[in-house]
Amino acid sequence: MIANSALGQAGGKKDINIALLGAGAQGQVLMNAILKLGKNSGIKFRAVCDIWEKGNLRRVSRTLKAYGRLGHKGTAYVDYQEMLEKEKDLDAVLVATPDFWHGEHTIACFEKGLHVYCEKEMSNSLESAKNMVLAGRKAGKLLQIGHQRRSNPRYIYCNDNIIKEANLLNRITNISGQWHRSRAGCVDLGWPEGTDIPKETLKKFGFDNMSQFRNWRWYKGLGGGPIVDLGSHQIDVYSWFLDNAKPSSVMASGGVDYWKDHEWYDNAIAIFEFPTKKGLVRASYETLTTNSSNGYYELFMGDEGTLLISESAGRGEIYRESWVEEAKWDPWVQKGMIDLEKASAKAEVKAGDDEVDVRESATPALYRMPKSTEMKVPYHQPHLVNFFESVRGNQTLNCPGEIGYETAVMVLKVNEAIAAARKIELKPEDFEV
Repeated sequence: MIANSALGQAGGKKDINIALLGAGAQGQVLMNAILKLGKNSGIKFRAVCDIWEKGNLRRVSRTLKAYGRLGHKGTAYVDYQEMLEKEKDLDAVLVATPDFWHGEHTIACFEKGLHVYCEKEMSNSLESAKNMVLAGRKAGKLLQIGHQRRSNPRYIYCNDNIIKEANLLNRITNISGQWHRSRAGCVDLGWPEGTDIPKETLKKFGFDNMSQFRNWRWYKGLGGGPIVDLGSHQIDVYSWFLDNAKPSSVMASGGVDYWKDHEWYDNAIAIFEFPTKKGLVRASYETLTTNSSNGYYELFMGDEGTLLISESAGRGEIYRESWVEEAKWDPWVQKGMIDLEKASAKAEVKAGDDEVDVRESATPALYRMPKSTEMKVPYHQPHLVNFFESVRGNQTLNCPGEIGYETAVMVLKVNEAIAAARKIELKPEDFEV
């Protein structure tokens, strides 16, 4: 395999001409993050492609044209093949189309000699995901998968400093995480009257009707449901923080429990087993689409400490188990790596009680990461910058296709485990491309 840093334009071409393929909600998030980089970024939009002419395409094309003073163009296309044929000065394409199109779109871009930033999920099939990686290698071009936490400074800090350097958690034994969305946030998307995509266009691009086009994430063969759409981000972090360990098994439970007109599971719980050098780590993950309680986070629990982290602004806590002496963590406080917020406290004896319930543990001490780790830019911006700087030959991709493939294996196997109603064993070779 070619080192992904070697695939960039060594010597650093300043300007990078890009196109946006897929101008829906996620594509617009990427566009806005890039526009906020400002006039000196050297990133220039040349074109945008989307099959919804009266919706996404018109909106994004107008936005890009409005930024023409910064060198952007909003040339609009419905057919991606026409765009790739006519736009001769492109360096890279951002692929933000529905999951089932990622493989074809990415490979077509590689065949035109372009680098690709592809949103996650990498693909809704492992065969397609593997072909994407192989096509990138053959073309000698970069493939960054949109697991943006891999470029988030707070996540990088936690992995490099809290877990590795200081080893504050010591042996991690358990991980849990969730993404809870309220019912209101999961109601099917509609569309303005008079903006329907022609039926022949919908059929050409794999959709039965407008409702399916607008809500493709819920349909089998198009998306992967919430466990893939949401859980992919966080389950990727599980592996990353365990020094890129791969699970040896997964079992899961889920179903179409609430949204009866959907095909994918609206409520799912998965349990992974990760073999690591320090021992087995059991990791659970849950997606819910009817209640937003506690939002989304990842919780890493070791025998000496706990790390709670979330991409959500302001959430980042570290707990020292009460039996661990404060002196062991104090050097890291002195170095400014962590800040002590609240000391450990023993369980209090209540009036009328003779003694504390033996089941009660002392409250762990609470620490926080320094303010410097907070990200004050859009969530996706650092990951995009990492991609562009890798194209220039100045950095190495934080989430190349090989890593994206490993995560795709983990999350797609959750849906498989739910359907099979049994534990699925995974082998190291299952993650290889």
